[in-house]
This record gives sequence, C-alpha cells and structure tokens, in this order.
Amino acid sequence: MRNSKAIVLFSGGQDSTTCLYWAKKRFDKVYAISFDYGQKHSNEVDVARSIAQQANVEFIVLDAHYISQLSINALTDTSLEMDENNNCPNTFVPGRNLFFLSMAAVFAFEHDVQHIVTGVSQTDFSGYPDCRHNFIQSANLTLNLAMDKEFILHAPLMWLDKAGVWELSDKLGVFDLVKDHTLTCYNGVIAEGCGHCPACKLRNQGLQEYLLKREKR
Repeated sequence: MRNSKAIVLFSGGQDSTTCLYWAKKRFDKVYAISFDYGQKHSNEVDVARSIAQQANVEFIVLDAHYISQLSINALTDTSLEMDENNNCPNTFVPGRNLFFLSMAAVFAFEHDVQHIVTGVSQTDFSGYPDCRHNFIQSANLTLNLAMDKEFILHAPLMWLDKAGVWELSDKLGVFDLVKDHTLTCYNGVIAEGCGHCPACKLRNQGLQEYLLKREKR
C-alpha cells in the first residue's frame, strides 16, 4: 500500500506497538494517536510518546476525559479493585473503542487518511464486546456513512492469541522492544508489569507459550 497514510490507535502497549510496526511495513505515513481519558495508568501516554519517537512516527494525544465522566469502571476509578470473574469484567470501559475510532476517523477525515489500525482481538478479548470482529465491521460501515468516506479499519491481531501477537512482533523485528519497553499493565508497570492484573496475566502467559514454541524450532 505505497503512497498511503494510516492512523494507529496507540497506547504504547504490546498490541498497539505491534500494530504500529505492522503499519510501518505497509504505509508511507503513519500517525500514532493516543487518548488521555483519565486512565489510572496515566504514564501510558508518556510511554506511547517515547515508543512513537523511537519508531519515527508522528504522535498525537487527544483529550478524551469525557469517557471517565460517563461510566464507573476499574480503569478510571481508583477506588475500585479490578475483577476478572464476570463475563464482562469491571475493567471494561463502555464505549471506549467506539469513541476512539470515531475520534481517529475525524482526524483521518481532516488529514486525508484512509486507513485506521486498531489492536483489538476477538481471540483474547477479555470479555470486552468492543473488541469483536462484528463490532469492527459495524464501526467501519458507520464511520463511512457518517462522514461519506471510504475508511478502511484494520485489526491485524483480530484472530491472534497473545502468543501469536508475540510471534508477530518477533517477525516484525521488535520483539525486544515490545518485551522490555511497552506498557500493558493496568497498574502502570512497564514491561513484565505487576504480574497479577488481568492484562499482565494474559501478556505473560502468551509470552511463555511463544518462548516455548520458539525453543522447539
């Protein structure tokens, strides 16, 4: 896809960093867009900025604090302990991906960008309904109708589990960067993270699965 531009919804975590380098392989101009929405792990934006600078892509932060004012969830409310027992855990932020995609699409509209990349996955979606394939398809259609544009939403991790995401980062040549410098942890701890939040458990289990697979080659 030469002579083309893309926006990556970028948090500086494992998934979005893998997507950032996936996009760099495919598009001439890549924007990394982060969102400040009152998340407890507020250093997420600083980590994202640092990785974007290293990747030599333009970095933009959009204010989305309205999201934390609309709902009560464990990612924005410091009084809540995270759970992972329900079908939809309390770390789910209602509407977050819908808001993020809408904001990215407005930016895309204003900057003549057709491609929007997000790191959502239905395989390891943690019970979040806005990470599913049918949501991305629906959002793509809605954004196109809303702005009379032909945006293309890409979700390169949609059918990958976390071990598969680690493998993809390895193929892209950024395995060590993802392992040592990204922030996936809900408690804001870089790299291996706190080890006990749902995001850390998923990430670290996938890493061990991939390392075992790589050792057997």
